[in-house]
Amino acid sequence: MIRVLVVDDDYHVARVHARSVGTVDGFTVVGEAHSGVEALDMVASAAPDLLLLDMYLPDFSGLDLVRRMSTAGGPVADVILLTAARDIDSIRSAMQVGAFYYLVKPFTHAALCEQLHAYAVWQRRLAEVPEADQHDVDDLFGLRGARPRGGPGARPLEPTMAKVLQIVTEATAPVSAVDVAKALGASRPTAQRHLADLARNQVLELVLTYGATGRPQHRYRPHPR
Repeated sequence: MIRVLVVDDDYHVARVHARSVGTVDGFTVVGEAHSGVEALDMVASAAPDLLLLDMYLPDFSGLDLVRRMSTAGGPVADVILLTAARDIDSIRSAMQVGAFYYLVKPFTHAALCEQLHAYAVWQRRLAEVPEADQHDVDDLFGLRGARPRGGPGARPLEPTMAKVLQIVTEATAPVSAVDVAKALGASRPTAQRHLADLARNQVLELVLTYGATGRPQHRYRPHPR
């Protein structure tokens, strides 16, 4: 079983990521941390195999966390960065500290699960090769980070749909098309179209609620798979 620590300063986002991990066979969440110091303590106590790590933490950066793990003398977990940081310096630094992969927020449930599957394959391959020739080395490096294979959620989302997903993911409760349209600065039909597409691809879940009139109201939340 691959043990995962989720590190994100946003409690709701951390919970969404943890739910995603829980849907993938062979993975278990050993905790959620919301600061760098908390993450270091949990790395020492829970010894996770993998960190799902945000770049922006309240005390120091995710990259600083990786560097501190490396110099602490204790267990060093592998890292998949889940971050809104898009600048090349951050990406280069993530590669330099040995991050397994780098997912740019917002991303889909399917995209995260694909990287978890890739990590599991990589771990199994490492266990199978006690001593590597060049072919094995090429194979191991090639397994680092899955590439999108197509299908729902595998391709990057177009900007408006990505923003809709971000609005729903960051909400503290299921939201309606009216709520999303207001936050998006767009019309309700535009918001509804993107919400319906995300629900159809099982990125979001449609929740029916009933008001005083008895008519169902459509609200959306991240898919709990």
